[in-house]
Order: sequence, then structure tokens, then C-alpha cells
Amino acid sequence: MQERHSNRERYFNEQSLTTEKYVIPYINTVFPVNPAMTVAEIGCGEAGNLKPFLDMGCKVFGIDIAPNKIENARQFYKDHPLKENINLIAADIYKVQPEDIDKLDLVIMRDTIEHIPNQEVFLANLKKFLKPGGKIFFAFPPWRMPFGGHQQVCESKVLANMPYLHLLPRPLYISALKMLGESEGKITGLLEIRDTQISIKRFHSVLKNNNLSIIRQDYYLINPNYEIKFKLKVRKLPALLNIPYFRDFFTTTCYCVVGLE
Repeated sequence: MQERHSNRERYFNEQSLTTEKYVIPYINTVFPVNPAMTVAEIGCGEAGNLKPFLDMGCKVFGIDIAPNKIENARQFYKDHPLKENINLIAADIYKVQPEDIDKLDLVIMRDTIEHIPNQEVFLANLKKFLKPGGKIFFAFPPWRMPFGGHQQVCESKVLANMPYLHLLPRPLYISALKMLGESEGKITGLLEIRDTQISIKRFHSVLKNNNLSIIRQDYYLINPNYEIKFKLKVRKLPALLNIPYFRDFFTTTCYCVVGLE
């Protein structure tokens, strides 16, 4: 496991920096963000992605199913000068009702959709929270990219640094995880991501089935977050590699802003 995954404050700060430097400017090109907006992140973890929006004066909601992560977020925000504008909710999004939160101008889904099963059902539910004209920002690693199985969270350094490991046949993948000492809980979590397997093609299909249209979309060979994490220069996917199916192996993240058709 990389140190950044166990140091939650460091992870919080990385999220905040990437959102400030890349995510908000990206959204601004098609949907200018302003302090009057209401913004939510689903699967927010410690809610680092929401900090730049809160700093701007937006009203923000962070929703995550893990109570410990929401408690961490409350600690990180307890001294923020605009803390009255942030609402942190530990709940399953399917149990949150539209009347429980304000109608949303913008929903952030950064490195989250790949964890969610039944994505068509999820997006159908999510649309209920949007204002007319509201938008959703997605950033996700396609399943076939080098670390699309999230093996970087493994305790074993060998597994954590092994690209494409998750593409092994399921029995071999499980055997490799067990052989190098991963816990049953860790294996279960990794298999949940494996079973979700969201490719770029599937992502487009899920959007279409929910009458969501793409306003802007870009594929990255070097994820913007890698600049913060690894000091690498951000690079979009070259045209030579931007071939359906083939591009999934090289796209480390897909950025996308969508709205209702």
C-alpha cells in the first residue's frame, strides 16, 4: 500500500490540490462555477475534492457510506472559516432523499463510479437531485488501464506496483492476492471493483441509457492527479492511441461533464 493511502490528511490535500488546479478549470470551460452554486460529491471520502468549492463560497454536500471517512472530514473542516456551508452525510446514497439536501447545480464523481455496481440504477437515482440544467462531472480510470483494479492499495509492495495484475483470470487473480498475503477483506474489496469493470464503452452506454449527454470529454495518458502524486507532467492521450477498446489500456483517467438531454 502506498503511504498516501494510509495517510488520510495527505490524501485529502492531494484531492483538494488536483480539484483546484485541474477539475474546476475543466468544468469552467463548459459550466462556469460560481459561489452561488450548490455542489455535492457522492462517495466523497474525506471530502478533499469539495474544499476548493467551499473556499469559493459554494454550499457543498459530501455523502459517503463510510462513517469513519465522514468523521475524518469533519475533523479536517472543523476550523474552516466557511464550515457552515458544508454538510457531511454518512449514508448510502440510495437512502438519501431529494428533500434531505438542496437541489444541486453540480455533482462531482471523481474516482467513484468504478466502485458502484448497477450504474444505470445509480445514475437514474442521482438525476433526482439535480436542478434543471445541473451537471455531473466524472473522472474515472477505465477498467483495463494499468491500475484499473486499484491494486495500488494492496499491502504487498509487489502487488501494489504490478500493472495489469487485475486482468488475470479471476481464479489466478485471487490466487495471486492470497499468495502474497492480502487479507480476506482486502480481496473482497478488490473483487468488487473487478466485478464492476467499467470500460469507456460501458460508461457511454450507461450515460445513454439515462438520457445524459456528454458536454465535454477528454482522455489522459498521464492523469492530472499524477502531477500532485508523482510529479509527472499531465498529458492527454495521443490520437494514435485513441482507438475504441485499445485506448482503455492506456487511458489513466477519463474526464467528462454531462447533462440531461
